[in-house]
Amino acid sequence: MKRILTAALATGFLALGTAGAGAVCERAKTAGTALGAVGGGVIGNVITHGSVIGTLAGAAGGGYLGHRYTGNGCRHVAYYHHRRYWIDRHGYRHYYRVATR
Repeated sequence: MKRILTAALATGFLALGTAGAGAVCERAKTAGTALGAVGGGVIGNVITHGSVIGTLAGAAGGGYLGHRYTGNGCRHVAYYHHRRYWIDRHGYRHYYRVATR
């Protein structure tokens, strides 16, 4: 039992190091999903003592959580706000923002 747990932890940390190092902002969710599924499957296998249903449930849960919690800051870089204005008939400026890429 101790060997299985050690091998599972070593595999998880190895996958974490290789998937996390190559993940850039565009692929962060894909790498997070794959890493979460591998880690969840290993944890589900260890907890249920090799049950196929436990392994699949752990992989599904880990994949969902990995997809959900990675890559959150990627979409904030794409848009820039420019300040524009228009002048009404009384000569006052009214400002508004335009989102551009």
